[in-house]
Amino acid sequence: MSARNHLSDRYQHILKATIQHYIATAEPVGSKTLLEEYKFTISSATIRNALGKLEKEGLLYQPHTSSGRIPSDWGYRLYVDELMTPDDRIGEKIGYYLHKNAKSPAWSLESLLQRATQLLAGLSGYIAIVTLPHTLTNTLRHLQLVPVSDRQIMLIIVTDSLQTRSVMIEIPESMATDKKDGLAEELQILSNFLGEKLKGYCLADLINLDWQQIEREFTRYTHFLQQLSQEIGASLQSTATPEIIVHGVAEVIRQPEFAQWQQVQMLLHLLEAEQDRLLPLILQRPEPEKSAKKVKITIGSENPLESMRPCTLISAFYKQGDTPVGSVGIIGPTRMLYENTIPLVESTANYLSEAISK
Repeated sequence: MSARNHLSDRYQHILKATIQHYIATAEPVGSKTLLEEYKFTISSATIRNALGKLEKEGLLYQPHTSSGRIPSDWGYRLYVDELMTPDDRIGEKIGYYLHKNAKSPAWSLESLLQRATQLLAGLSGYIAIVTLPHTLTNTLRHLQLVPVSDRQIMLIIVTDSLQTRSVMIEIPESMATDKKDGLAEELQILSNFLGEKLKGYCLADLINLDWQQIEREFTRYTHFLQQLSQEIGASLQSTATPEIIVHGVAEVIRQPEFAQWQQVQMLLHLLEAEQDRLLPLILQRPEPEKSAKKVKITIGSENPLESMRPCTLISAFYKQGDTPVGSVGIIGPTRMLYENTIPLVESTANYLSEAISK
């Protein structure tokens, strides 16, 4: 249902004012309040009738028979999609802070994501979540084989998002030598060869690479490279589920929506012990008709998880080039300051995309 086609301008203005007042105060809204604070040029009775119609439409409801109205999830949806204008200034503000504070000369990817999550939580006042890049989508930037002992080699992989992974591998008999310098020299030659041949490969492709296709002079390493591929695969699969960085929980649970301890426990349990259930929500692609929008907004009962029903999730992918590798999100009550949170999420995602694509 489109508010533009279904509701008159008057009803749209009354719905918008009701939602904005409730977001600001967490108090049910009545006609007298709207008349006094929003300078409507109509009578209190006319506003009261409009509130009754908006309630019949399912956009507002009365939590108690003697109280004013508050928005339903559908009311918030209409507000977000058609009545609200994001405040781009707040997006510019977090963009400024991120460029100034998030990245240092000695930065690592995880420290950058941690700092971005902290800033997002601090500026929004809600729970900020950022997933670490999905390792399997990263591409190889550097590879090094290092002798660790007479029997073991360490494979070090650096991805284009500057994540580092290491894998321990047994030295095959074909490469065994009594001379440590000889092994180190051989491994350096092999590292140079592999680094040149595999740079830019997606890590997922390394698992199924046909090592028989390598140059003839390196065919004696075929068995070792197949073993290498298996070890890489096992290491990547063990961490195939992205980790989630979370900040800002303490602020959100002070909101009146979480006055009941049971709701707080359910949300904390989801964030701490059931991240595998939260991830599909954060990493879900937008519906085709909404794919042009960078930010995905899931409000209240639109969330499939019961622990998320009192909440809104706003999320956006950050990308490496054109490939989505992780997600930025905010979780807060449905009574959320959407004008601010939407540009905050979008600007953070844009900043991270820019930072890891350099």
